[in-house]
Amino acid sequence: MSWLGGTAAGGRRSIAAGSLGSIAAWGLAVAVPLAFLTLFFLWPVLALVTTGLTTDGRIDLGGVSEVFGEARTWRVIGQTLTQASLATLVSIALGVPAAFVLYKLRFPGRTVVQGLMTVPFVLPTVVVGGAFSALLGPGGPLESWGLERSLASIVAALAFFNVTVVARTVGSFWARLDERGVQAARVLGATRARAFCTVTVPALAPALASAAALVFLFCSTSFGIVLILGGREFANVETEIYRLTVQFLDLRSAAVLSLAQFLLVGIVLTVSARLRRSGERAVELAAELPGNRRGERRPKLRDLPVIAVVAVTLALLHAAPILTLVLRSLRTADGQWSLANYAALVQPPPGFPVAGSVLTAIGRSSRTALIAALIAMVLGVLIALVLSRRPQRPMLQRGQHFFDAFVMLPLGVSAVTLGFGLLLTMHRPLGIGLDLRTSAALIPIAQALVALPLVVRVLVPVLRGIDPGLRFAAQALGARPSVVLGTIDLPLLGRSAGLALGFAFAASLGEFGATSFLVRPGEQTLPVLVAELIGHQAPGAYGAGLAGAVTLGMLTAAAMLIAERLRADRGARAPGGAAAGWAAV
Repeated sequence: MSWLGGTAAGGRRSIAAGSLGSIAAWGLAVAVPLAFLTLFFLWPVLALVTTGLTTDGRIDLGGVSEVFGEARTWRVIGQTLTQASLATLVSIALGVPAAFVLYKLRFPGRTVVQGLMTVPFVLPTVVVGGAFSALLGPGGPLESWGLERSLASIVAALAFFNVTVVARTVGSFWARLDERGVQAARVLGATRARAFCTVTVPALAPALASAAALVFLFCSTSFGIVLILGGREFANVETEIYRLTVQFLDLRSAAVLSLAQFLLVGIVLTVSARLRRSGERAVELAAELPGNRRGERRPKLRDLPVIAVVAVTLALLHAAPILTLVLRSLRTADGQWSLANYAALVQPPPGFPVAGSVLTAIGRSSRTALIAALIAMVLGVLIALVLSRRPQRPMLQRGQHFFDAFVMLPLGVSAVTLGFGLLLTMHRPLGIGLDLRTSAALIPIAQALVALPLVVRVLVPVLRGIDPGLRFAAQALGARPSVVLGTIDLPLLGRSAGLALGFAFAASLGEFGATSFLVRPGEQTLPVLVAELIGHQAPGAYGAGLAGAVTLGMLTAAAMLIAERLRADRGARAPGGAAAGWAAV
């Protein structure tokens, strides 16, 4: 009896110790990302707010009235809203047909095309800006259209990125909808057009609204595109903050504009999060219906108009600028075909804003991006594990929602604002005897903050799609939480880890907004160097900038395509898989 009692007592102690260990482990998984985000994101943002609202430690709203009393401020805000609204409308109009073709029609090579649709989203803004400049600017094939410095060029370039967002967001949602409602409407005599308008469109409404909110957010916080294609005449809030800070050292006015941007971003993020949760619930209901049929089919003659719209979009909006960029990078200023622009990257002529070979910048950018991607992956895995759990207690559920929202905040705060805030705060942070503002360490940290939401949104749906019965069964058989984690969660997570790492590396490699604030003279990353070359007046600098943009675009696209190829599974076991997670970004 004593032996049995001792064994029972030891078992209870072992269970209690295991529970305490599990609580400590989950607490650490929450604390590490929170500490990182608090130090390198929340503190800089709050410091920026303080700069705009205080003077000598006292609250002073004079700067707010002064900035918003200027006509240029309202013109910049109006241009920001106009650019974002028009680009959102164009992206929705072109993205929905692409979603239908890529996710509802079966044809050879569809998976490859879906993978290629990822590339425009992750191309660096300086590459796309350079591509549209080469297409519409002096010497470009569409120079006669007079669109080089125009609202139309900015909207087209913003749509270049965001048609992909709409196509994958709406497409991954559309592919999982129950088609029996459409079939019932057709049986009752409705035409295809009426069935689409009365059944499919209302069902797609959450995905359409979520995609529109995200696209508007991305467009309203765009920096590189507007800087290259718009200049001062078509400035948005992002480029105005940069101008006030770098050219005029007017930190107070820049901080006030950042506050206005916080308000706009907060509203859009709140709307997007609610619509995304609504969409996830709708998909879960559809996926749980017995006999759910997705309605995929082979293309038919009646699909030709939609297919033609998608083909024209791919040809004119995506292929034409990139092809023009490549061709013009191979021509000299006098129109001769040559590799001189690429040679100038290796041995820059006198007068170029380059310290040493551009190959050095490529290596520096790659190393920095890899460090940033690894930081984002470590933090992203911890966050995804926490967010994938389904706590029963209301308090834990509310805490999880708050944690999710806090982690997503860097997605909505502009990279320019982030870089500005880091400059204000990273002078010997926490008493560390090192001025991080003069250190290269801040660049991968800022890039990791930008990439982190992408990583989380790729990984979370995969973990949420795991059948809870698998975990319960393993625990019932005596497996410890760490064993369950190592044998169920992490192996399935690994299936999408390559895609998440590719996104993180590509986003970090092409990051321009925060890096332009933090980079040290003579140690530019490749995106910063490309932007400087494109805007420089030295002979041959523009061509070299185009060659650098091609190089940067190839590196980014290669990273994404390799990540797609390395994925052992495309998320078939989880509802929506990594594609749904990508779309939810």
